Amino acid sequence: MVITKMSWHPQYRSSKFRHVFGKPASKENCYDCVPITRSVHDNHFCAVNPHFIAVVTECAGGGAFLVIPIHQTGKLDPHYPKICGHKGNVLDIKWNPFDDFVIASCSEDATIKIWDIPKQLLSRNITASRKELLGHARRVGLLEWHPTAANILFSTGYDYKLMIWNLDTKESVILNPVKTIDFHQDVILSMSFNTDGSLLATTCKDRKIRIFDPRAGTVLQEASYKSHRANKVLFLGNMKKLLSTGTSRWNNRQIALWNEDDLSVPLIEEDLDGSSGVLFPFYDSDTNMLYVVGKGDGNIRYYEISADKPHLNYLTEYRSYLPQKGIGIMPKRGLDVSSCEIFRFYKLITTKGLIEPISMIVPRRSESYQEDIYPLTAGVQPALTAQEWLSGMNKGPLLISLRPGSDLVNSQRKFPERTLPNSVPLESNRYQDRIERKTAFEDAKMPYRFQDERESRKGMDQLQEDRKAWLSNGFDPFECPPPKTENELLHMFYRQQEEIRRLRELVNQREVQVKQLELEIKNIHMSSGTY
Repeated sequence: MVITKMSWHPQYRSSKFRHVFGKPASKENCYDCVPITRSVHDNHFCAVNPHFIAVVTECAGGGAFLVIPIHQTGKLDPHYPKICGHKGNVLDIKWNPFDDFVIASCSEDATIKIWDIPKQLLSRNITASRKELLGHARRVGLLEWHPTAANILFSTGYDYKLMIWNLDTKESVILNPVKTIDFHQDVILSMSFNTDGSLLATTCKDRKIRIFDPRAGTVLQEASYKSHRANKVLFLGNMKKLLSTGTSRWNNRQIALWNEDDLSVPLIEEDLDGSSGVLFPFYDSDTNMLYVVGKGDGNIRYYEISADKPHLNYLTEYRSYLPQKGIGIMPKRGLDVSSCEIFRFYKLITTKGLIEPISMIVPRRSESYQEDIYPLTAGVQPALTAQEWLSGMNKGPLLISLRPGSDLVNSQRKFPERTLPNSVPLESNRYQDRIERKTAFEDAKMPYRFQDERESRKGMDQLQEDRKAWLSNGFDPFECPPPKTENELLHMFYRQQEEIRRLRELVNQREVQVKQLELEIKNIHMSSGTY
């Protein structure tokens, strides 16, 4: 008897991500009654950052999208304010990676708009944008911010052009991009940057993959492989590889792995199924994990990418009977490291008007910070100015640590004019980190228990004082009237439960840091021979 093994799927393989599982949020932690767009375009329709979730919505007489504070879960008010300055349907939205209060949108009206999101809760529709970009002759389908340079935005339109915009200007209406790339012969379906943003990969409706230098506008590689009709493409971090999703010659959904320096033949092709929905790929360069999300089905497949053959190692998949219309992903700095969360999706379920967060969890018994699954990751500081990048400079992203209390995390740029009351986790972590560093240092100097307890109480009192104006979703009990209906009462109850949970997390994190400091002090004493 002969047993045949597929080369890409070895029988035994050791991996710390072998048992990663998807954990959907409970009903009260989902976003319900959201009028999600019914557009047939193959876009994500959702953008997420640690403060907000933005989702394209149905709107009569133009295009609009919603911006919801990330912790304002539960049922959405039917009259919730919209961002609605476009005259046509909104096709894509993207948060500025270096400013959590700026978002870009593009529309069928051939315009791109840059919006400032105010610090207070939205009380009325926003119709006036900060900047308007007018350059495309037809509808604009895709947007992408540069990964390391500030204020550089890329857009593609149905005029087959790719435009590079410099937003670092005082003009509110920008008529001309800094560069227009027009060698594509059909509609551009996707685009992806390499790590430092020096190269851009695109897929086109002609099903070809192209890699080019965006500043020079010269094509470096082009795939003309006929057996794989590419739809979406993705640079795989610093691995010198690309991944594309598309269809095979027999119309099966397929993923293919390519060498960045040779697009003549893919390294691997793998057929997945016979469904017709587009496959959206997402890559986490910190864990080398690839997630493949199928539009129109409820599954999320995930793989581990390796530099050595067979390169693509299947792990498992998250399954759900609810189909996803679109998907959003949380940046790494917005994840819950205390629960070993390594990725988080926001799944748009049009049939139910529901946005469901799905956390990818690495099961660990220890409650301490897991250094091996949280390497340094891209932060909120740009590495270059717009002018530096346009003049030819390249630089990788500035990295931060996700460890609670890390100075690198707290080196993120502040937004003094747009600090949001809704940002409970980020702000409370900042206060907590300050107090923990102070009390931990004083604990190490004062071994007496009563002094330790006094400092601990002092730190917790200060934390409570600082948190008075930072309750869930920015509600101040002295300004917010008491709930008048049962529905409002339930909303307040869920917010209170969330607040209690987060306070417990803060206390647990502090206890872990105290234990670590005690061990360090003990090690110092042992090494100095005082014990």
